[in-house]
Amino acid sequence: MNIFRLAGDVLHVLSIALLLRKILRTQSCHGISLKTQLLYMIVFLTRYLDVIFLLPAHFSPFLSFYNLIMKVLFISSSAFTVYAMRYKFYKTYDKSHDTFRMEFILVPSAVLALIFNHGYRPLELLWTFSIYLEALAILPQLTMLWRTREIETFTKDYIFCLGGYRAMYLLNWIFRVITEPGY
Repeated sequence: MNIFRLAGDVLHVLSIALLLRKILRTQSCHGISLKTQLLYMIVFLTRYLDVIFLLPAHFSPFLSFYNLIMKVLFISSSAFTVYAMRYKFYKTYDKSHDTFRMEFILVPSAVLALIFNHGYRPLELLWTFSIYLEALAILPQLTMLWRTREIETFTKDYIFCLGGYRAMYLLNWIFRVITEPGY
């Protein structure tokens, strides 16, 4: 593990904490796109199926435990967020502004995963699909913000942390390509 991945994970966990804090403290999901949260849940479920099937890890015991904790955190927090928005605080959800059509993200992600991948094994295809999907999953949230013209401080911080997480992961991949032969 390198500093870029660690910083990315910290920013990702911080974005989750900000989102859950906002929902639970205000008991409202106003300003949050349920579609973005559903897409992130799909991302984590398709990417981390190895946790569900308890497939053996290919890393050191520490990294395996670290990865397991992070994967469970991402899956459970996204599922809880969707649950809270869909059932617990549904009356505060602004459906009229969350109008982005998810098929415009899901279909291209699936097509790209079928064309550009590292192999045609089911878990490999699902992992590749999750990479493409995650790159686009924020679009319903951004579209909702654009439509409402209303950006709460929490929302700015949440989106900043998500962007920072993606930027750190990009640097992580560049660093690994340069320093790890065969990556």
